[in-house]
Amino acid sequence: MKSKVTMVIRLLLGFVFFASGIVGLFNLVPPPPNLPEALQTFNNGLMASVYFMPFLKAVETICGLLLLINFFVPLALVVLAPIVINIFLVHAFLAPEGLILAVVLGAFMIYLSFFAEPYKNVIKQLFKPKT
Repeated sequence: MKSKVTMVIRLLLGFVFFASGIVGLFNLVPPPPNLPEALQTFNNGLMASVYFMPFLKAVETICGLLLLINFFVPLALVVLAPIVINIFLVHAFLAPEGLILAVVLGAFMIYLSFFAEPYKNVIKQLFKPKT
C-alpha cells in the first residue's frame, strides 16, 4: 500500500513540475492579468535577467520528467527542493491565495524525501556528518 502512495505522490509531483516547465518554456498560457503588484514586480525582475526563467522552467521540466519516469528521483528531489521553498515563500509573502498548493507541494517533497522508500535512505545520507 505504501509503495502505491509513494508512486501516486511521485507522479503527481512529477506532472506538476513537468507541465509547469513545459507551459513556461513555450509560453503556452499568458500570466494572469490580476496578479498582486508585488508579485508582478518580482516576476518582472526575474524576466529582466533574460536567462533565469528559461533556466528555471528547463530545470522544472527535466526534474518533473525524472520523477515521472522514476529515474534519478533523489537527485530530482534535491534539485527541486529550493524551487519548492521559493514557491512557498512567494505565496506566503506575495500571493497568499496560492499558499495551499505550495503547502501541498512541500508536503509531497517532504514525504518523498524523508519517508518514502527507497528515496529516504539516499536523501538522509546528505544529512549525516562526515566521520
